[in-house]
Parts: sequence; structure tokens; C-alpha cells
Amino acid sequence: MGGKQGRNRRDFLRTTAVLASLGPLMESVAAQTGGSAASAGKASAEKSSADGQGAVAGSRTPTVLITGSNRGIGLEFARRYAARGYRVFATCRHPAAATELQALATKYPGLSVDALDVVDHPGIDALALKLADQPIDILLNNAGLGGGGQNQLFTRLNYPVFNDVMAVNAVGPIKMCEAFLKNVLASDQKKMITVSSSQGSIGSVDAARLYWYRASKSAVNMLMANLALQLKSPRCHGGSGDPGATDTDFMKGLPKRMLRPVEDAVTDMMREIDRLDVARTGAFVDTDGKTLPW
Repeated sequence: MGGKQGRNRRDFLRTTAVLASLGPLMESVAAQTGGSAASAGKASAEKSSADGQGAVAGSRTPTVLITGSNRGIGLEFARRYAARGYRVFATCRHPAAATELQALATKYPGLSVDALDVVDHPGIDALALKLADQPIDILLNNAGLGGGGQNQLFTRLNYPVFNDVMAVNAVGPIKMCEAFLKNVLASDQKKMITVSSSQGSIGSVDAARLYWYRASKSAVNMLMANLALQLKSPRCHGGSGDPGATDTDFMKGLPKRMLRPVEDAVTDMMREIDRLDVARTGAFVDTDGKTLPW
């Protein structure tokens, strides 16, 4: 079978397979929220953005769960979403030492801080159990590990560090998506976002550097693309975003003129998160919303 008819048949079979694989999950979500999967999906589809700033129409306060919230981009995400009126679940490895984040929690009653290490899978499951009845509009995988340049020099590669970098940058985000999928599906916006990097763009490689970090970001981009395709039918949106060269601890040692302020990077990324919809799901974009080459 060829031509348009063949393509239609392949699209139909692909969609049917995805829906079949997600059927039990959707029924489980519906059972927890007191309605059928079909009615839950219809009600969610009728929701729309209220003000172009990510606030959702209706009485429920929008929510965001952020990993790596104690500094840099993650801290700024927590600050900005709290200022928007979101219920913010901010996580980091050592909350007691996260003084700026704790100050935000004092300023914004809707921001709470939980201990979470994304390589601790039982810890992720425990937090998911704690938040089992909480819809999460935006799951924001921000926690990341650079690995150190000295550990990524060819002929002197530090292989244990490679395992650490992959565990944080690639495995951690997909585990978070898996653990909190029901929460996201029960929300209005249904978005799963991972902070990636242009260093993971194979099509942009122009010199050899950062073997471990680059590989981890390429890996997480593929994981998010896979996830976005699987979840597209029930209108769950996912993608990866590149904040650009930003003035954070990751970029220590680089001249300031080469780096953009954290506030600018987060402004751009929040705009793209607001714009994310089914048509753009799975995209790997830069701060201008342009698709980066794989």
C-alpha cells in the first residue's frame, strides 16, 4: 500500500498503538481524579492560557515542580514562577544550605522546598508518593552536572565521572518524568521540560570538547523526543531547551562578556515554555525558539 492511503494507515496504526499502551495509565489517572479518562482529557483540552504568562483559566492555582532549585537557573525559575502566582515545588539536594531558596519560601507562601537528588530513584518515588494527589502543570528538569573539563580530556578521560554525569543529566530527567507522569496528566498544562544545552546538538559540533557533558545532553534530548512522541496523543507536551551561555557556576572562568545574565535566560525559556503545545512537542529549541539541529 503506498501514497496518501498508505501514510494514513501507518499514522492510524501508530496512534492506535500509543493509545493502547497508555490506556491503563489514563484509566488509573481517571480513577484517582473521580472521572473517566475520556472526560478528563476533554475537560483538560477545553482549558486555555489566560494571560500569556502561563496562568491557566479556572480556579486551580497552576503548579510547577523544579529540580536543582538552589542556585543559578533553577533558583531564578523558582523565583519567577512564585512571583507569577504559581504553586512552586522547589527541590534541591541540601535544602538546609540553600539560603536564597529558603528566603524565597519565606517571601512566597506558595513555594515549598523539598530535599531531592535526581540520582536517588527511591527518593524520587518517595516525593511522587508525597505529591500523589497534586496535579503538576510544569515538570521542569533543571538539575545538571558539568563533570569538570579536566575529567573530559581525551586520553585522560575519567570514566566514573561519565557515569555520574549521565545519571544526573540524562537518567535523572527521564526518571522524574516517569515518576510524575500521573501528576502531569492530571494537570491543565501537561508540560515536561528539560533544560538541555546546545552542546548536545550533534549538528552544531565544531570542535572536540566536553565528551561526557555533550554526550549526556544528546542523550537527554533523545529521551525527551521519545517521550514527547509517546505522550502526544493525550496532549502531554514535552521538550528540551537551551538557555545559552549563562552566567552560572557552570561557566566559571569564562569572561563575563561571553555570558548572558541568568534573568535573561530564564525570561526566554519561560516564554518558550508558555508557547509549548502539541504542534511543538518534542522540540529542542534555543532561547529564540529556533529548533536546534540534532
